[in-house]
Formats: sequence, C-alpha cells, structure tokens
Amino acid sequence: MSAAPFRVALSGDFRKPDGSPTFPDFDLGPLVSAPGVETLFLEPANPIPAAQMADVDALILLMPRFAAESVHPNGRLGLVARFGVGYDNVDTEACTRAGIALAITPDGVRRPVAVSIVTLMLALTGKLMTKDRLTREGPEGFARRVDHMGVGLVGRTLGSIGIGNIGAELFRLARPYDMHFIAHDPFADRKVAAELGIELVDLETLFRRADVLTVNCPLTPETRHIVNAQRLGLMKPTAYLINTARGPIVDQKALTQVLQERRIAGAGLDVLEQEPPSIEDPILGLDNVILAPHALCWTDQCFAGNGAADIRAVLSVMKGEEPRGVVNRAVLASPAWKARLERNRQRFGR
Repeated sequence: MSAAPFRVALSGDFRKPDGSPTFPDFDLGPLVSAPGVETLFLEPANPIPAAQMADVDALILLMPRFAAESVHPNGRLGLVARFGVGYDNVDTEACTRAGIALAITPDGVRRPVAVSIVTLMLALTGKLMTKDRLTREGPEGFARRVDHMGVGLVGRTLGSIGIGNIGAELFRLARPYDMHFIAHDPFADRKVAAELGIELVDLETLFRRADVLTVNCPLTPETRHIVNAQRLGLMKPTAYLINTARGPIVDQKALTQVLQERRIAGAGLDVLEQEPPSIEDPILGLDNVILAPHALCWTDQCFAGNGAADIRAVLSVMKGEEPRGVVNRAVLASPAWKARLERNRQRFGR
C-alpha cells in the first residue's frame, strides 16, 4: 500500500471566489508536480479553525490568523509557512508548544520592501504628489510650482529603526545618494553596520537627527507605538517619517496631529493601525502624507519570490530537512519536531 500523501494547505485568500488564483505570479507548479504532495485550499475563515487542519502536514498562510485554537490536537501539522516576513497574525507560542515550525520569507521581500521605502523617500522629498496635483490644474497650477521646491538628499541623514533584513538592504540601495546613515537597533549586527557605514545611535538621537526616518522593525509588544507623540516631537520640522513595516508600530493618532500641525514635513505610510482604514480617518484627508494600502512592495517579483521560498520550506520539511527562515528556533530542538522530521524522511526522503 502506498504511503499517504503529504498534504499542503493554502489559506483561502490565495484564490478568488470564482476559484481563480489571487496572485498568478505565485507559481504552484513546483509544489503540485512534486511526487507525493497533495494540495488543497482552505475555506475562508479568520482565525483558521482547527477542524480544517486535521489532515494537513503544512500550511502556506497569507492574511488569516493562525491562533491557538487553529492547532489541531492530532499533532499532524508540522509547518506554517508565512507568505511574507510579518507574522503578527500567527500565535508563535502556540506553534512552539505544538511542535510546529513557523517559517517566513526574508529573501522574497528584502529588495521589494527596500525599493518601496526608497520610492516613498524620493516621492516625499521631490514633492511628487504635490507637483502631480499642480500639473492637473493647468496654467494656474504651473504658476505655483515655485512655491513647492523639493529637498536634495546629498548630505542629509537617513535613519532607520532596525537594520535587519530590510533595513540593511535599504542602506545598500541608498548608497548612491551620498547621505549620512544612522540607525537604532538593540540587536544590530555591528559588523554589518560598520560595512554599510551606519552609525548606531540611541532612539532619541535617531529621531532628533534623521531627515528621513524609516521604520524597519517587527511589531512586538516592545515596538508597539515606539513611534509616539514624545518621540515625534523630537523630529525636525523638515523631516519625513516612512513606515512600511506594521501600522501599530506608530501611534497614528499622534502622527496625525503632528502632520495636521505641520510639525514635520510629511510622511509616507504603506501601513496603518487599522487596515483597511475607516473612510472617516482624518489621516486620509491630509495633503502632506503619501498613503498605500499595505501593498507598495507587491510586484510580480516579490510574490514569485515569496511563493518560491514557501514552497522550498514545505518541500524541505517533507523530505525531513530543516527549512530556512524558521522564526521559533526553539521548536527545532523539540522531540515532536525531531520525530516528525524522521517520519517524513522515511516516507518521502530521496
């Protein structure tokens, strides 16, 4: 009798109501064609109910929450492969207790998100949105262009909260702009900082000195509202804030007030505290903020890269190998995880 297939589930939001793929650039071919693999799509639910996970070995997860109540007691699930690098929609502790590895896709998002930050920096300092509006006003708008001079980047200071995967890539991309680099990161790799010419500073100094301040840290209890009213008050009136990480890292109410009062020059936000925002949210009416719907890095290459990384992680676990990008490293030493890999190795190892 042949061995039971290795069942891989994808969260329901990977396909549209008509059954077509939500993201065609996510190539499922290598997974579908792998011997011994069976794929299925979950029914849309948030959080994912445990009943849907009863016969699943690995889950590729987009937006729904994978909570403690999502863990099926039969212990079959071995991997949650998050499509991206943020994992605040996953109960990491519950996964670790159950011997489930949580993997993310840093290689897939590193360059696309860093490019998104540079896009916002150039748009803000070049007054792109303002100049677009002026142009659409015809001669009257053209007559006012002298009042909206952009800001050159040479010699300015680019700051970052965090210099991990994406933060370091941002500084690599920004090298040709001849800016000064500063960052705050209690977990910084000092060798990487030195190689990139980044001066490590305390948090308050970062806010005081940066001409462009970017947020490149994960959302944790420690980083929630790390950008608050007090720290925003330290920024230069000519400075810009950019957040492409997670909305709740910034106290949006405080930021809105600072923007309304023109106490900083502007902001670029790909993320908000509430997503989607209420149409009544005052930040939507401001002309000194550029907004994107948590999708600025969404490109064909980004989604192809994320998908390929998740498939590699799934196939590694199937073969009894440790996948790349595991967040909850402690699980890799657990008896449940080791036993699962050994079973997979015997069933599917080549």
